[in-house]
Amino acid sequence: MSSEFSTDQINYLIERDAEVLLHPVASIEALLQQGPTMTVSGEGSQVVDAAGHTLLDAVGGLWCVNAGYRRRELSQAMADASQKLAYYHTFGNATNPWQVALADRLLAIAPPTLGKVFFGSGGSDANDSLIKIAWHYHAIRGDSERVKIIARDQAYHGTSIATASLTGLPSFHRGFPLPLNFVRRVSCPHYYLFGLQGETEEDYCDRLVSELETMIIREGPETIAAFIAEPIMGAGGVIDPPVNYFPKVQAVLKKYGILLIADEVVCGFGRTGSWFASTQMGIEPDMMATAKGLTSGYFPMSAAFISDAIWQTLLAGAGEFGGFYHGYTYSGHPTGAAVALANIDILESECLVDNARDVGDYLHRKLRDDILCHPHVGEIRGRGLLAGIQLVVDKDTKTFPEIADKWPAQVSSRARELGVIVRPLATVGSIAISPPLIFTRDDVDTLVNAVMQSLEVLG
Repeated sequence: MSSEFSTDQINYLIERDAEVLLHPVASIEALLQQGPTMTVSGEGSQVVDAAGHTLLDAVGGLWCVNAGYRRRELSQAMADASQKLAYYHTFGNATNPWQVALADRLLAIAPPTLGKVFFGSGGSDANDSLIKIAWHYHAIRGDSERVKIIARDQAYHGTSIATASLTGLPSFHRGFPLPLNFVRRVSCPHYYLFGLQGETEEDYCDRLVSELETMIIREGPETIAAFIAEPIMGAGGVIDPPVNYFPKVQAVLKKYGILLIADEVVCGFGRTGSWFASTQMGIEPDMMATAKGLTSGYFPMSAAFISDAIWQTLLAGAGEFGGFYHGYTYSGHPTGAAVALANIDILESECLVDNARDVGDYLHRKLRDDILCHPHVGEIRGRGLLAGIQLVVDKDTKTFPEIADKWPAQVSSRARELGVIVRPLATVGSIAISPPLIFTRDDVDTLVNAVMQSLEVLG
């Protein structure tokens, strides 16, 4: 079948969707009742649906279309590489020029603590890989009991069996025998919601750090492998932690020999106004997971980073353990690596990381000036082109809406009617914004105006 579909074909495929597909993170009942929302094309910061409506995509696909839609440079890189070498594996020290060039390029922009790259296909497998490497690292050092991973409430780290266990959103556990028992959890660092009356943000931060250290001592440091955290939480509500949170957390982790995994799957590749949010937030990761913006979503690819110190330990263990027995069929995919290289070219040549910072500052200023005054908006969060709008029933009590009332869905549905896509975060009563990094101030004005009108559905 051609990549171009007629109107009749599109209508047929919409009807067939529920008959042939199981959608990810979706309501089966809603699909059967309402049908799918089909997108058929995109360009720049806009997409077009099957009915011909042009929509401003203020979510960037799924936090990922950093360079924007219909970038011919990315399509051409994909075509050229696939013509040259459509696929070859990287097991057993096989390699290809594209993955080596990409790893070299990535290490030039990554936090300086990192020295090696492992490629996969998505954020979940990046985090999975780093968990396994952390276990392997400790086993080589004679600490094979270090298997526990500390994660946080409301975190999102993926949906594989291991990463869904790390994810701290209960909806990803219901109906599954999850989380697995290697996970330990500490509090979500959300001062607005969890700060005590009269408690300063600094005091709140210190309380969180004390909670972490108390848990480590209770569990036994010799049983804990790593602590995993998003610099800014994504699906958990776009939550920016207190100032100095990560430096203080990392000091505790170093004290007890616990690795820090920075999950930059959402924040990475310019979204927060720097290549990686870790460098803004005082994080010196031992390991780092990335995906999404790596290829702007044009090809499924992840890059998991480890420090040189960890690599040296893996090398030291090679005599006892032999090869590094972990990998994926598509690790280091030549076509994906070519797309990622072209994507980084665009981000650099068009100064899109700077644009995310500058237009992001304007976005947050507009949200605070125009929307924060609404009686059902409690807080504006995030940085760069990553923002969260907290919906509240009552500002004074900071009462969140009931999940069953579907406030985020109501707001996002109305925004879509007005030609703008925002993302509802149902379990945390929030609206998420993460547009392409090519977003302009005019786009911000359109977005904020649509959100202002959409909030009217809440009364």
